[in-house]
Amino acid sequence: MEHIDVAVIGGGQSGLATAHAFLRRGLRPVVLEASDRAAGSWPHYYDSLALFSPARYSSLPGMPFPGAYRDRYPHRDEVVAYLTAYADRLDAEIRTGSRVIAVRHTGDGFAVELEGGGRLSARAVAAASGTFGHPHRPALPGLEDYAGQVLHAADYRSPAPFSGRRVVVVGAGNSAVQIAAELAETARVTLATRSPVKFAAQRILGRDLHFWTTRTGLDAAPLGRFLARPPAQPVFDDGRYRAALAADRPDQRPLFTSADGAELVWPDGRREEVDAIVLATGYRPDLPYLTDLDGALDADGSPRHREGIATRAPALAFVGLEWQRSLSSNSLRGVGRDAERITRRLAAHLTRR
Repeated sequence: MEHIDVAVIGGGQSGLATAHAFLRRGLRPVVLEASDRAAGSWPHYYDSLALFSPARYSSLPGMPFPGAYRDRYPHRDEVVAYLTAYADRLDAEIRTGSRVIAVRHTGDGFAVELEGGGRLSARAVAAASGTFGHPHRPALPGLEDYAGQVLHAADYRSPAPFSGRRVVVVGAGNSAVQIAAELAETARVTLATRSPVKFAAQRILGRDLHFWTTRTGLDAAPLGRFLARPPAQPVFDDGRYRAALAADRPDQRPLFTSADGAELVWPDGRREEVDAIVLATGYRPDLPYLTDLDGALDADGSPRHREGIATRAPALAFVGLEWQRSLSSNSLRGVGRDAERITRRLAAHLTRR
């Protein structure tokens, strides 16, 4: 069995930032990425996705996001190119096509088992596999009886397949509103929510919102420790999405109450045939490989941690969790801070051992 110091599980933004932080401390991490390239989930997001943080606030440690216009909002493909270039410049061993299926305790660390039968022995493990592989599909009234097409936002790419169709998008976050507004250009679309959409102005006094959260320290404030669960994030808007909803493109309604075949039943009793439902209902930490690691996850499959450091599994840490430490923990601009923190703790643990 091959012996290594640190296994970093996941080669997306969180894993790359973590590898960078370990290298700064003189450790040689091995990054294990399930896909064929180190860009995380970004290549799989919908085609029109753009960051809601400007380029100047969208960089990993040691490499600014490229481009002369620093206040633009980079497109998905720009982020993929940036992460690919970051991985190429990083002096770390990145093993693509290496899906981790299990992590187990050994006497002096962990056994990391790979799909296909490979095994590694690691003194420490950083779980940086993100959330895209675990779309959240809530139990919605009547959904199990609905006969039309149901897909999660993780499977949505573009509005082309839905042209002229009747579509309901479920959710009240950024992705839900963006997808619904995009679909409404070529389809008849309803945004179905449990509560009204909450907006946050993208620009305040001529400055992007991220300027103010950075200037005030809110972006990095360690508020995650005080939250029992992550708060709902508002929809960042420059005015276009609020205007789209005001024009009923898409229209917004309370969540449907039941389904009968391809028909949905709305709270006012109306019945309507719907071709497809898109669930823009978020994600959960994608950590199936920790299921058999005692103390790593709670009964719901959520990681047991304090600001990224596992509370019941020595030498295990997490990176890239939503509100892991701050509101920017699972973003390009913020993951480096958390990576630096957990690598400092793990490096100290390895030194003591």
